[in-house]
Amino acid sequence: MELKLPVPTGLETYRLVGQPVAQGIYRPASSRLAFAAAHVVADPLGDNSPGAPAVVDWEHTLAFRRYLWSLGLSVAEAMDTAQRGMGLDWKATQELIRRSAGEAPDGRIAVGVGTDQLTGPAALDAVIGAYEEQLAVAEDVSAQPILMASRALCAAAESSDDYRKVYDHLLNQSTRPVILHWLGPMFDPALEGYWGSDSFESAMAFVVDLINDNVAKVDGIKISLLDASYEVALRNRLPEGVRLYTGDDFNYPELIRGDDNRHSDALLGIFAAIAPAAAAALKALDSGDLAEYARVFEPTVPLARQIFSAPTYYYKTGIAFLAWLNGHQPGFTMVGGLQTGRSLPHLADTFRLADQAGVLTDPELAVDRFRQLLRVSGVDA
Repeated sequence: MELKLPVPTGLETYRLVGQPVAQGIYRPASSRLAFAAAHVVADPLGDNSPGAPAVVDWEHTLAFRRYLWSLGLSVAEAMDTAQRGMGLDWKATQELIRRSAGEAPDGRIAVGVGTDQLTGPAALDAVIGAYEEQLAVAEDVSAQPILMASRALCAAAESSDDYRKVYDHLLNQSTRPVILHWLGPMFDPALEGYWGSDSFESAMAFVVDLINDNVAKVDGIKISLLDASYEVALRNRLPEGVRLYTGDDFNYPELIRGDDNRHSDALLGIFAAIAPAAAAALKALDSGDLAEYARVFEPTVPLARQIFSAPTYYYKTGIAFLAWLNGHQPGFTMVGGLQTGRSLPHLADTFRLADQAGVLTDPELAVDRFRQLLRVSGVDA
């Protein structure tokens, strides 16, 4: 099977070479906790222009989550992958959380708790109030809270003491252990200097102290800095029983595998794009078959690095693009019009790498849909 794809000199015939990863129903992994941060599907008939309130295709959005659950993955709901702060407004977020939590099997869901209902500058008390409002929604649906990094807090905080005031209050208030969230500025430039320092060592020391002083209220921390050495350094300093959830979409195979000391669990946007491969790799890890684990996972890394390439915050476009190619949504549209966040050549490279990674689950459908994209883009192929 072949098609013509854009290259710097024009169009080039590409022959598909990948063998799709076997589909099936999987049990949740026993050796690792694994969350896929899922995207939302836009209603193609809704006004999802930039700045407009999100109009969500609930049927396909929820069907995608059922698909992830069927593969044994848990769902990290209403995270940055779902376009928090980039198209998904708080009203739609609340509905997303309630609908998704209402279908989640065995509590296999954690939900983002943030401050994105705030508009404009906010004082610390207002930041706390916004977090409290969202925490109440998570607790109302009995979902595990993920205390998301907050743009408003980053803007309002004058020192690490202000972060400590906010997080101590929220951890004391939460009725169940939370997942903390350390998102680097490559994912959101407004989070530069989070935790009160531009130094990783200083920020890490702050986070470790925060966790040690609230250990009964912290299940784990998700770190997304795209630097494996940073993650391992933090992982080795966490108190026993506190999990490190990798958010490193560049280095996840080695981090999840771990070393002689510790391993990372997973809370990853890339798992939404490579869900069959993630399920198969985790099954191999459960059985101790590291060769199979590597065979399945390693080909997905070039794809992940492509999807999360700079500007990294547009990775959501690649997630939705692959969901469309694989038949999980009827059109390549996104809330906020974010389908325009990546160029046609970028998407062509994503297609090639997805094929080579074996995550085009129906290659004929994927080829047909990419040809449609070429035609609507004005490319005669």
